[in-house]
Amino acid sequence: MEIKGFKFAAVEAAIKKPGRLDLGLIFSERPAAVAAVFTTNKVKAAPVLLDMERLKSGFCQAVVVNSGNANACTGVQGMDDARETARLVAEGLGIPDEATLVASTGVIGVPLPMARVRQGIAPLVEGLESGTLAAVAAAIMTTDTFSKLEVRSGDAGGAPYMITGIAKGAGMIMPNMATMLAFLVTDAAVDPVWLRKIFREANDASFNMISVDGDTSTNDTSLIMANGMAGNAPLAADSPDAVQFTELVQEVLLALAKQIVKDGEGATKFVTITVKGAQSNAEAKQAAMAIANSSLVKTAFFGQDANWGRILAAVGYSGVQVDADLVDLYFDDVLMARNGLFAGGDAETRGSEVLKGNEFSVTVDLKLGKGLATVYTSDLSYDYVKINADYRT
Repeated sequence: MEIKGFKFAAVEAAIKKPGRLDLGLIFSERPAAVAAVFTTNKVKAAPVLLDMERLKSGFCQAVVVNSGNANACTGVQGMDDARETARLVAEGLGIPDEATLVASTGVIGVPLPMARVRQGIAPLVEGLESGTLAAVAAAIMTTDTFSKLEVRSGDAGGAPYMITGIAKGAGMIMPNMATMLAFLVTDAAVDPVWLRKIFREANDASFNMISVDGDTSTNDTSLIMANGMAGNAPLAADSPDAVQFTELVQEVLLALAKQIVKDGEGATKFVTITVKGAQSNAEAKQAAMAIANSSLVKTAFFGQDANWGRILAAVGYSGVQVDADLVDLYFDDVLMARNGLFAGGDAETRGSEVLKGNEFSVTVDLKLGKGLATVYTSDLSYDYVKINADYRT
């Protein structure tokens, strides 16, 4: 089963350096309903500003994306370059300029090498006849060590449809959102207003629940296009198949989000952090994020040190309501602390064994209410410093 009405292409434009794909294109054969969420950083890259303006129509037909250069902090020239990139792609495709969106990722503060971008657009458009979404997934990578792609299928009123998504991200990962790009395409027909609602909610439950290093980028973009070529009646809140479609979008985004954490720069651990018993879900997330973003906690994970006290300290300064005499803490199913005190016995030994694994969970029970949240994070290793110390070189 193939997704209907979408074409993909990727080429090497040597935007930062030669030897890799770095310019990608997603094209819908007819206008598609579109929804997107962007970085909350007040310093926004030119492509983000352009897309925010163009998305007001609720439809688009193409997305062109480059890696190696963020086109952020580049002033008026950056906006001009983003607009020119979109215009050249639109001309090549024979579609309206306003129907083309732009995304970029890479080094901040350096102008786009537009001569290389211009040269890459013609072969990019030509490549739509034989290109793949997997190639686009490779083209958007920066410090990623592997490309990220997820596929799901569903049925709406007897019409089968697909949802396919790609993402990039490995560093500057922290809501809202992260230094990441994510693009989903579906051939299902979807009401644009409802699509915006469920897509924002799905991002809140996925990309906004991960952290690698606590930094928020200038370029974060998560976007979905729905071209309706599966032939179903447009899905909306009251549609019989709305729940399934919503769940599939959530599945794709969460799977991509987890891949980003597993590919965190220098990461050796994938950690699921759950805080329960908080006074609200919001407080549970706040406490979980404090744990996920603590450098002391993350280095303890890397060192396989069962230092549960660092975790309780992070909860304590998170700003949520806490009674230290009530808190229980687990590594996987190993009770490390009960009512705020060391559990004793062989907990230290068993907890250290848990931390030797590549994947494990941390659960904190505040015992104050029904608030619950789960976030995903990685450890902080020597390699993270090495990668980011010479990122521009």
